[in-house]
Amino acid sequence: MPAGSWVKKRVLIVVRTYPVPAMHGVEVSCTAGVTDDGRWIRLFPVPYRFLDEDKRFSKYQWVELSAMKAPADLRPESFKLNDATIRIISSVSAAKAWRARKEKLAHLIRPSLCGIQREQRENGSPTLGLFKPTEIKQLVIEPTDPDWTPRQKLALSQQLLPFQAAPSKPLEKIPYDFRYQFCCAEPGCPGHDMTCFDWELGQSYRRWRREYGTGWEPKFRERYERDMISRFDTHFYVGTVHRHPGAWIIVGLFYPPRSADLPLFLSHARPGS
Repeated sequence: MPAGSWVKKRVLIVVRTYPVPAMHGVEVSCTAGVTDDGRWIRLFPVPYRFLDEDKRFSKYQWVELSAMKAPADLRPESFKLNDATIRIISSVSAAKAWRARKEKLAHLIRPSLCGIQREQRENGSPTLGLFKPTEIKQLVIEPTDPDWTPRQKLALSQQLLPFQAAPSKPLEKIPYDFRYQFCCAEPGCPGHDMTCFDWELGQSYRRWRREYGTGWEPKFRERYERDMISRFDTHFYVGTVHRHPGAWIIVGLFYPPRSADLPLFLSHARPGS
């Protein structure tokens, strides 16, 4: 692809992270998906709460959009989004949705996080991945700063472009870090401890704190610890951090019910190969 050229792409959205303040965009969310030819793509920044209603895609929706290889981001999957071009096409949300999703993602599954990290160190890619941990030991909920930093507040106070409508409520700071401690299938895996930035965790915290007050944590753990360990066939979407190429985080959760189980490790080949 020539540098600086916009290309139309069809993308199945699979990841959205909780928004963070940004000097270029007020607040942005890292978004990832799979193109219609089966490749990872990272779209950043996405000013999700500033998008028009008809452009606010959900996870597992197909969208059409224009994207350009991000010039300042060396990660091969990273593209700059022209958010004005977003068009929602369809959803993978009908009957047997989890089976359809798993079939679409099967070729991208890797056996272990250790293997994904080794492949990235040796080849420079992938910087996005999906795998199933062999054991989720626990979800760690750790208090963090309850308010944005002065620089983050400055970003959130930026003037909007004339055609942008501000969200009805300011971006809420989640005063906790959520981390999973787990082992992957690599022989001799030393164990991993990774922060999870999935949008759903932040939204669940906000909703259950309103509903249950100080008693929000048992409900949260029921969903994101007990169910992820025993009820769901849990996989982690992971990605590297732009300014820290060797650092990996959990960017999303993939959790079909065990009843929807399929043999995911079918192949590492491209579809149709």
